[in-house]
Amino acid sequence: MRKIFIALLAMLSLFQGCKSVQDGQDHSHDDVFLFMTAYTDALEVFAEAEPFAVGRNSGIYAHFTSLADFKPLEDAVVTMSLIVGREGIRQTVETPVRKGIYAFSLQPVAAGQGQVVFDVKTPSGEYRISIPNIMVYDDAHDAIHAAEELMPADPNAIVLTKEQSWKVNFATDFPRKEAFGQVIKTAAQVIPAQGDEVIVTARASGVVMFSSGALLPGMEVVSGRQLMSVSSSGLADNNMGLRLTEARNNYDKAGADLKRAEELAADRIVSERELLQARNNYENARAVYENLNRNFSQAGQIVSSPMAGIVKDLLVGNGQFVEAGQPLFSVMQNRRLLLRAGVPQRYARDLSALETANISIPNYEKTYTLEQLGGKILSVGRAANPDNYLIPVILEVNQTGDLFPGGFAELFLITRSQQEVITIPREALMEEQGTYYVFVQLTPEMFAKREVTIGATDGMRTEIRKGLQTTDRVVTKGAIWVKLAESSAALDPHAGHVH
Repeated sequence: MRKIFIALLAMLSLFQGCKSVQDGQDHSHDDVFLFMTAYTDALEVFAEAEPFAVGRNSGIYAHFTSLADFKPLEDAVVTMSLIVGREGIRQTVETPVRKGIYAFSLQPVAAGQGQVVFDVKTPSGEYRISIPNIMVYDDAHDAIHAAEELMPADPNAIVLTKEQSWKVNFATDFPRKEAFGQVIKTAAQVIPAQGDEVIVTARASGVVMFSSGALLPGMEVVSGRQLMSVSSSGLADNNMGLRLTEARNNYDKAGADLKRAEELAADRIVSERELLQARNNYENARAVYENLNRNFSQAGQIVSSPMAGIVKDLLVGNGQFVEAGQPLFSVMQNRRLLLRAGVPQRYARDLSALETANISIPNYEKTYTLEQLGGKILSVGRAANPDNYLIPVILEVNQTGDLFPGGFAELFLITRSQQEVITIPREALMEEQGTYYVFVQLTPEMFAKREVTIGATDGMRTEIRKGLQTTDRVVTKGAIWVKLAESSAALDPHAGHVH
């Protein structure tokens, strides 16, 4: 684990900081900036501006992030407007100074409270982002002093620049207040769905002979393909070759007898009853012969796959003697699967309100909702299993490629509830010696570590009982990178955010 941490730390150190793009000179971390942040359904804008004062040029660096993937906005034309009362100035920038970053320079012409407006034109659409309550001062000193008061004051704030977060899997969002029912966590065995697996058995006793090459579990087969034969040649009893020959002879004899009876009946030499008996003998002999001829040859039973699919289990070996009715192999289509779980009896009453489930797949760090897998709850037991005293619950889902028959999955059975609680994505949580915490956003480039008290989890979201409000925007993806940025700053006294 320590090696992984060091490797991640090294990767973080390779990220480039956000540097000056206007005059080629860096400002120190102690410089005073006016931070402006706003969101639409599609975009995040984070702008750092020199405080606004009448007659003073203010440089603004606006970072635009697509909320679909939290990557930098590309191929956009951006117009920034600063409006105070009826007075306003604007500037249009067609090319970013760096991917996602647009530089502006505005000189306010009127003092007072106003707003900043960004008009963004992209190939996929146009957006307007307004940031209200922006103050423009008559005096630059007053502007700087006011902006200094508004800057985040947390001395332990962690800096992760936009350019750093754009390079990793990163996202932020607000906690949700939602109905969150009782969650029952259990394990489930993965088995093929009914009708999705067929076991092929021997119809007669004999010696198994594979048709061609090796037959192995996991091999794909097509419907009707001959896979093996069960030969009774050389056996004194139940010799299918002899039975087939006998059936053929009986069939031929019955056919000749029927033909003769029909000719004699025409001359009224045999009775109608004798004719019917001859026809009945013929039909019986034909049915026996055609059944044996369809399923057997002189070599024995021809065994083919009853459907297209995958060989799940091979239950016999080449050259092995088998009895009639003995299983030979099984074929599954691997399209639908059953999740068979057992729930402790103390949850018996809760199971009556069972509504849905989340499925977590061990070793893959993936969690699916029942709906995502096209699944449904098939049955909930009304009695405990006498073998393990657990109440059976069975779900049916589609095969995703991550679930394997014979394996196990982790189930989060969710019941209906009217009680609303605050929840966040499970991956937003970090844990340290039994203490859970999240990273709360101060600005899109500054974060604060906050301890939280957690409740139940459904495998995808976790209840937060204490420490967060729905107005606290938190890191929901890539929290590890913020943690590494915290460690990097602690190790490097010169680490910081430069422009």
